Amino acid sequence: MAENREETLANFQNITAIDDVGEAILVLEESNWDLLTAIHKVIPQDDPPAEHPPPYSMASSSMATEKLNLNNLDVTSNTGVEPMAAGTPSSSSPMSIVYNIPATNSRTAGPSTSGNNGFLNDAQQRPKDVNFTINFNNRMHNFVISDHATIGELKTRIYEATNVPPCRQALKGITPFRHREAQNSAAVLKNLNVARENLLDLTDLTDLTDDGSSPSRLNDTFNLKITIQPEGRTIPLKFPGTHTILDVKSDVSDITDIAVRHQVWTGWPENVSQGTSLAQSGIDLEHNLVLKSAESMSSKRSQRQTRSNNSTIDLDSESSMEEYEDASEDFNADDDLFAESPPQSRQNYLMPDQVSDEIIGSIEFVQNYIQRYGEPHPEFYQGTLSDALAEACHKPAKDRKLLAIYLHHDSSVLTNVFCGQLLSCESIIQTLMHNFILYGWDLTFESNKNMFLSAITGAIGTPASLTVRNIPTDRLPAILIISKSRSNCEVFSVIHGNVGVDDLLSQLMESIDLYTEQQRVEIREENERAAREQVLFEQDMAYRESLEADRAKEEARKRREQMLASERKRLESEKAEQEARRVAMRLEAEKTLPVEPDANHPAEVTKIRVRQPSGDFLERRFTADTKLNILLNYITSVGFPVAEYKMFSGWPRKDLTTMDADETLKNLRLCPQETVILEER
Repeated sequence: MAENREETLANFQNITAIDDVGEAILVLEESNWDLLTAIHKVIPQDDPPAEHPPPYSMASSSMATEKLNLNNLDVTSNTGVEPMAAGTPSSSSPMSIVYNIPATNSRTAGPSTSGNNGFLNDAQQRPKDVNFTINFNNRMHNFVISDHATIGELKTRIYEATNVPPCRQALKGITPFRHREAQNSAAVLKNLNVARENLLDLTDLTDLTDDGSSPSRLNDTFNLKITIQPEGRTIPLKFPGTHTILDVKSDVSDITDIAVRHQVWTGWPENVSQGTSLAQSGIDLEHNLVLKSAESMSSKRSQRQTRSNNSTIDLDSESSMEEYEDASEDFNADDDLFAESPPQSRQNYLMPDQVSDEIIGSIEFVQNYIQRYGEPHPEFYQGTLSDALAEACHKPAKDRKLLAIYLHHDSSVLTNVFCGQLLSCESIIQTLMHNFILYGWDLTFESNKNMFLSAITGAIGTPASLTVRNIPTDRLPAILIISKSRSNCEVFSVIHGNVGVDDLLSQLMESIDLYTEQQRVEIREENERAAREQVLFEQDMAYRESLEADRAKEEARKRREQMLASERKRLESEKAEQEARRVAMRLEAEKTLPVEPDANHPAEVTKIRVRQPSGDFLERRFTADTKLNILLNYITSVGFPVAEYKMFSGWPRKDLTTMDADETLKNLRLCPQETVILEER
């Protein structure tokens, strides 16, 4: 801790020119020994100039970063890694500062893979076990896996232990030189030169915020050790995770008097921009950076240009070769100056800054593309990304196409060649027209890039958005190929701008072939599914017809039962009416009957026996002068109305119901007794 304070005190006095040690210590203690805060207290801060982001990029330093992993080196500590003098020539690196890395560092110095004869020996071909310790959610998971296994197999093992799907795993700690290759699931561990013991940090991309950073990292403090070249002095600074890279450059500009537009950095990740926060950039909490001034580099170039005009470079001489190597380094630095922000000389972009919506941006993109690059040109879909995705993918399998999203960036040196030569090639235009729905978007401005990232996240998903975020500017333009597999849309492949016509056509045809095979399987599955659905439909129709027939039968049965019930009711009603009429007729007939005379009645009496249809007999006495009408009323009163029954005399047989009702029984010869027979009509 004391050594760090002495270093901070020395840097503070060097920057502020305060010779009084006590005064310097007092200011640092008031600032809690934060160098940047203390400097701001002593040096008045003017209003920052309204500068645009510097027209250069950290992306072009990736070549140097692959040669030298500055993220894991401390240039001020005595760890066995010593910087060589700036003037020491080196043929292994284009940088003027070369770090001697001890041979015991297995992460940076991979084992030799060939013998004297150029072929692998048996020991090198034999699989070796590699130990991985995965740090996830403050827990350590240990794995032992063969170095002949792939990254995909490692991620599968990690998924079994952590339940984080392979597509959501972000591993940090892979050999920096092979970081991009490690993103490929088919990459073999042995080819990545991994060490026998590896400590990796696992991040679940599901937990990331919208800007791609972990919520906890936004609250972290990042310790940046910035080495100023060519002086070689190191300044340790602390920044919160919410600070952007532009904020860091502005603060460093206040300390070093190197304007932001003249700063050339080495050590930033290649996929960052000026607006990227430290939490989002992916750097460690302890990170090393190297800063140079573009002004001094420009003066060197002018001096070399003057020398080149006065003399011819002799590449055979040792000194000339050194100057040539230095010049190549400066030219690489020049590439940095034109790799990040839009070129200032170009006035008309394919898409203006802050377009209002996707449709307007798409229309302006197509119009400006045709105006700039002319004929021939590919046919771009005009509309929203969701509409283009629906046109390409949200159809039956036999009608689907691949969605090709052309990502344009005016800051890339590859743009003019890609658009002017590759996309104007007739074979590529025809291939895109017949097999793809082509959608274009300009990522030059940050506002338009954010709109596109939001659109692709909503239409396809977060993995597609992360894929676009991770494409560095120096590899744009790019063609993002989207396909629909089963019910999900996903990134099928990515074609970067650093390809030729043959390579582009070959990659497009390869994507078409792979997708055609996949499409053939889905078409077969859809046909089988349609056949099954047709069978189910026919079965359902047969079932419905059977159900309708059963329902019709049931309704007919119910109607028949209702008719029978109605008929029964009618008959019962008629029967009841008839019975009521009989009862009424019987009662009426009973009222007309005289009193039955007894055997001692003084008048002449006759006894009439009535045989019923059932065979039973009824008897009653009447006087001889009783009229036939009274006898018929008697028959009616006992339940045999004349309207339904006939009454016959014994002998000679005659129908009494047809005779004169006023005739007396005596005149009808029914005295002194007679048997009459009742029969139904």
